[in-house]
Amino acid sequence: MSIATDIASLKIMSDVYKKKDLPDLLQTTAKSLQKEVSYIDWVGIYYFDNPEKMSLIAASDMEEDLTWEANGELKFPLKNSSNEAVGIMVVRSREAIAFDVTDVATLETIAQSLGEMSLAN
Repeated sequence: MSIATDIASLKIMSDVYKKKDLPDLLQTTAKSLQKEVSYIDWVGIYYFDNPEKMSLIAASDMEEDLTWEANGELKFPLKNSSNEAVGIMVVRSREAIAFDVTDVATLETIAQSLGEMSLAN
């Protein structure tokens, strides 16, 4: 299951290393993961407005109604280079047991890179 995630990750990390504009990079990340990985049905990237409130900054689908049943959901913290939490990346799947260990490692790497870029931009 992880080959598709790895391919999407290579494209995303290429944009990270090219230092693309952060809002564009976040949107591209969300859409790429959903498009390239068949078992990822929704990706959302949230940033903290303050410690108690988050705003959805980018998503594979900006629909407000996410009441559909997700059988798999992973959340990855976005931390800046000072190791402060600046947001969270949420990945949802309708499939049960959709993600494997290598998916988690790859998605953690993406989240770490996006978090570090937030301070640079």
